[in-house]
Amino acid sequence: MTKKTSSGVGVFAIGVFFSAILSWNCQVFAAGFGVFTQGASALGQAAAVTAHSDSPSTIFYNPALLNDLEGTHVEAGTTLFFFNREFKSDADGDTHEMEDELKYPSTFYLSHTFNDKLAAGVGVFFPFGLATDWKDDWEGRFISTKAEMTTYTINPVISYRPHPRVSVAAGLDVVFLDATLRNKIDFGGGIEGSQKFEGDDTGLGYNLGLAIQLTDKARFGMSYRSEVELTIDGDAKFSNIPGALADLFPNTGGKADLTLPQQLTFGLAYQVTEPLIVEVGARWEDWSSFDELRIELDQLVAGQSESITPRDWDDTWAFNVGTKYRVNENLALLAGYLYGNNPAPSSTFDPSIPDSDTHLFTLGADLSFGNVTVSLSYGFQKQKDRDKNNAIGTGFATESGGANGTYKTEAHLFALSIGYQFL
Repeated sequence: MTKKTSSGVGVFAIGVFFSAILSWNCQVFAAGFGVFTQGASALGQAAAVTAHSDSPSTIFYNPALLNDLEGTHVEAGTTLFFFNREFKSDADGDTHEMEDELKYPSTFYLSHTFNDKLAAGVGVFFPFGLATDWKDDWEGRFISTKAEMTTYTINPVISYRPHPRVSVAAGLDVVFLDATLRNKIDFGGGIEGSQKFEGDDTGLGYNLGLAIQLTDKARFGMSYRSEVELTIDGDAKFSNIPGALADLFPNTGGKADLTLPQQLTFGLAYQVTEPLIVEVGARWEDWSSFDELRIELDQLVAGQSESITPRDWDDTWAFNVGTKYRVNENLALLAGYLYGNNPAPSSTFDPSIPDSDTHLFTLGADLSFGNVTVSLSYGFQKQKDRDKNNAIGTGFATESGGANGTYKTEAHLFALSIGYQFL
């Protein structure tokens, strides 16, 4: 093996590490996969809750609605994600399934209304993340075997009502990111190495909210969450490297810049009848800010200290509709639908995040027992089949391993939230 070939292996391998981090920000119905399941009642309405809410989870969706909540509210919840993801290879026609892995991002919210004009609260949630986990012997193992990223956000907010029909809000996002990534390295001749990356960082952003009561039955809501700039700083470790190449693959630190995208959400809620409210909404996410991946390494890996990979992602839109029907004072029924497009163009699509356009169908219920509210909901997410037909993963030590073929994804979401109101 020549130095030129091994250098190509090194550049690609390290590039995959950070590419997985920077692209692993959209999974579960924000742009195909950011996490917008931040409360069971909201999930039951397909997140169409920007213009109406009676839950403190509105800290995430639109904090300007906090003024509608009386007294003090506390809510905790979780969502269970079950993914069915498979890949059918163009090379040999074989089908590979992703390893089964249960994820359960959880939330906590606390809110308090001081008077008719002022309310405040704090939320803890997970706005970006989840994972892919492929078997170690699958065709695309040189691109990714495991990609896992979690972001923890602490979001204190304050809401003010300057006019009986208008509320505004502002808050601070404190974001903690943690990532672990693995993939194989192909040295040719059936010789394969392994690499692992672990990194983290902390960043700051902010969010804003607006709610306007247009008529006695109609309300407009708008929510904005800023971008958050992070620098992923961590360590890359290599194993099973052939002895002759060991010096070219030292364990080393590295970093790459990451910008979590800004988001803008709109909603229009209408009280059709006394028990029935319907909301339609839209969400824009600024994924076009991710135009390239630039990696800096503390030590040379296969003779390289820097790698630049084009990503060329696009902005995305999602559109949703949700309904809430109050049967009686103890039971409300929920239903919703969401459609969202994805940011990754065909030229840079890869299996570290096999994203595609998404349909989400949801059902749920709010159950009230005095001051206690229990929300249960279910969502079925169907992603459009996505074909990979590009050179990512090929052309270094061998021409195999590109994992070109068809990717299919379905997901089942089960959410539970329990809230208590102190009057």
